[in-house]
Amino acid sequence: MAVAAPLPPATRAPPGGAAGRPEATGPRLGGTAAEAGPGGDARAEGAEGLFVVLGAGLAAASHPLLYVKLLVQVGHEPLPPIVGRNVLGRKVLYLPGFFTYARHIVEVDGKRGLFRGLTPRLISSTLSTITRGSVKKVKVETFPLEDMEHVSNKDDVKTSLRKVVKETSHEMMMQCMSRVVSHPLHVISVRCMVQFVGREVKYSGVFSAIGRIFKEEGILGFFVGLVPHILGDVIFLWCCNLLAHFINTYAVDDNFSQASVIRSYTKFVMGIAVSMLTYPFLLVGDLMAVNNCGLRAGLPPYAPVFTSWIHCWRYLSAQGQLFRGSSLLFRRAPMPAGCFPSD
Repeated sequence: MAVAAPLPPATRAPPGGAAGRPEATGPRLGGTAAEAGPGGDARAEGAEGLFVVLGAGLAAASHPLLYVKLLVQVGHEPLPPIVGRNVLGRKVLYLPGFFTYARHIVEVDGKRGLFRGLTPRLISSTLSTITRGSVKKVKVETFPLEDMEHVSNKDDVKTSLRKVVKETSHEMMMQCMSRVVSHPLHVISVRCMVQFVGREVKYSGVFSAIGRIFKEEGILGFFVGLVPHILGDVIFLWCCNLLAHFINTYAVDDNFSQASVIRSYTKFVMGIAVSMLTYPFLLVGDLMAVNNCGLRAGLPPYAPVFTSWIHCWRYLSAQGQLFRGSSLLFRRAPMPAGCFPSD
């Protein structure tokens, strides 16, 4: 992947194109080495290395949050709910939020306990970033930059929509490949984290985990939970890109002075909304990664032994738990009838 010189203003695509991305104001990524000039390959490699470092730093910083979320996903509730009142003044049961839960982990497992499973997660993040960069480089070499320009002209809806579909298809391929490559390390990371539930040490490191999973479950053991993760990624990409395209094309008026600013944030906002809708796929994928693997978190009473991810989905749906762990700040527990005396 090399860095191309910026296009002249006259040849730029309209801001807020089909996928709702901000208009580039600096050098464009994805050009050829000839366009980048001398040193283009070195700059591209440096940029890719920077993305890897930034991704690893973000993964490390957010790990305690994802750790707590995973423990909540598998149903581990070590602390009793707290009686409180909602905005209407009614008594409700609140489950421990992120900070209370994290403090409990520190008390039991020490501060280092918040970073269980971080090493395989960092490796998984690095593999994912490298894979996406490699696929993106192939895409740019196969499809010239001018063929991938966004179109938001309402008079050419078919062309605009066709380019959205083309770009989304490439993003889908890139995401699926990176998911397949990084998923085995994701499974190891998840299992290392849920060992906290039963105070187990079944997986003491990355290499020991690889050997044990291969011995007990074979090669397929590294890909449990992959299907719902990929389905969630695919649905997220298509819904996010298509919704952003239609909003930018039909809902945002070109005569509005801030139209370009609104279009630049459309895809970001759509991503937040769609991620909530696809959260059950993430939950099911993580639960399948630990189900019936020999760890307490993957066995009753936390969950039955699921025969497939569809079985897991139906079970969570029947229990009303498809969004378990989606919120870590304000968590409410079902209040049994007659739990509180009347005021």
